[in-house]
Amino acid sequence: MRAYLAAAAAACLFAGGCATSGDADPAQLTASAPAAVYPSTYVRRPGPPTLFRGGTILDGAGGEFAAADLLIADGRVVALGQNLAAPQGAEIVDAQGRYVTAGIIDAHSHLGVYPSPSIQATSDGNEATQPNTAEVWAEHSVWPMDPGFERAVAGGITALHILPGSANLFGGRGVTLRPVLGARTVQEMKFPDAPQSLKMACGENPSRVYGSRNSSPATGMGNVAGYRQSFAQAQEYRRNWARYRERMAARTADSEGDPPTPPDRNLELETLVGVLEGEIVLQWHCYRADEMAIAIDVAREFGFRISAFHHAVEAYKIADILAQENICAAMWADWWGFKIEAYDGIRENIPFVHAAGGCAIVHSDSDVGIQRLNQEAAKALSDARRAGLTISRAEAWTWLSRNPARALGIDDVTGTLEVGKAADVVLWSADPFSTYAVAERVYVEGALMHQRGAARSPPSDFELGQSYWEAGQ
Repeated sequence: MRAYLAAAAAACLFAGGCATSGDADPAQLTASAPAAVYPSTYVRRPGPPTLFRGGTILDGAGGEFAAADLLIADGRVVALGQNLAAPQGAEIVDAQGRYVTAGIIDAHSHLGVYPSPSIQATSDGNEATQPNTAEVWAEHSVWPMDPGFERAVAGGITALHILPGSANLFGGRGVTLRPVLGARTVQEMKFPDAPQSLKMACGENPSRVYGSRNSSPATGMGNVAGYRQSFAQAQEYRRNWARYRERMAARTADSEGDPPTPPDRNLELETLVGVLEGEIVLQWHCYRADEMAIAIDVAREFGFRISAFHHAVEAYKIADILAQENICAAMWADWWGFKIEAYDGIRENIPFVHAAGGCAIVHSDSDVGIQRLNQEAAKALSDARRAGLTISRAEAWTWLSRNPARALGIDDVTGTLEVGKAADVVLWSADPFSTYAVAERVYVEGALMHQRGAARSPPSDFELGQSYWEAGQ
């Protein structure tokens, strides 16, 4: 994320202000520069200093602390220990017999782009018009009034990554959001300074969508050829811009003649250059182990990094390779078999990736699953123990917080309850790996966003309208 921020800052500096200038110097154009003209307007909501007293704390970094205290203030974690002193004006929350955890981060969601109610008019997640739509951004389809955001917060979600669908080889850019209830615009939800992602897909989806139209790709080899050709074009696009910048830099104040003409801007290739330069993190939809291995070869050929494979039903077959390549796997606990490429799933997939030293993530890909990701992790943990693996619940919580934060490039800000990080905290009524546990309180950067049994404030405009008409008014 720091590399992304530096690039964006430099682009804005030389362009004279990315947020307002329509005449940015094309010599300074980078893939991250456009993100600055669609800025986050997220504002942390206020909240008093809060001391959680005497709970069992899972810090998201693999630690568990019994009968411990957690102090948050000014949106940050201040201290974790025992017998902490409450500052003046602090709210004291009795956590005895309860659990306190780092907030859950869903690395794969389609809330807002496939919102509720699920009808054709609101189906905005797949720009299924050509195999490469790297130019589109999911945030330009997000509907902030999606009732799913409120349900997600009630399940302990404090951040989520919204991706385009998987119809295409290159689906477009993804965006990380804070679940701000009552947001009017997607900008009010955008996680400040989080890098954008690129969603790619391998396997049956793109070959099914385009092969049925008698067009490429129609096969696995067509998929791979499509990746390679597009990245080759992106390399040439980057070289053209580099040559242009060199010519501009060589000019002096008294140079004669017209300045060099910049290359035509190509939004599709601009995104791919962002991946090549490490400014945009790559999230790759891929089920089969052999196809993940080929994707890694493609990444080596063109010199980019894969942040995570998503769904990754066969990740257990190459868990050692994923660990070696430092690639996360965002997986379901027990969802497979609905098509051939998703056929060879096992219940131990997540824990086997973890046991191999890899970065295991529990994700939803569902407006329903996102409401109970703690239970999905619980199923995987239970399966691990039945298979003879010794994995603590504190380690398992990393699948829900630290690891997704890492895959999204925001782990220096959130994902663990370490001092100085965002106070993204959930208070659970019981062990969160129990099906009986519910999120009693959810805090986003220290602000209470959900309290079980309390009316939402502000209320949902959309659902207020529905209630009004359903009541026959």
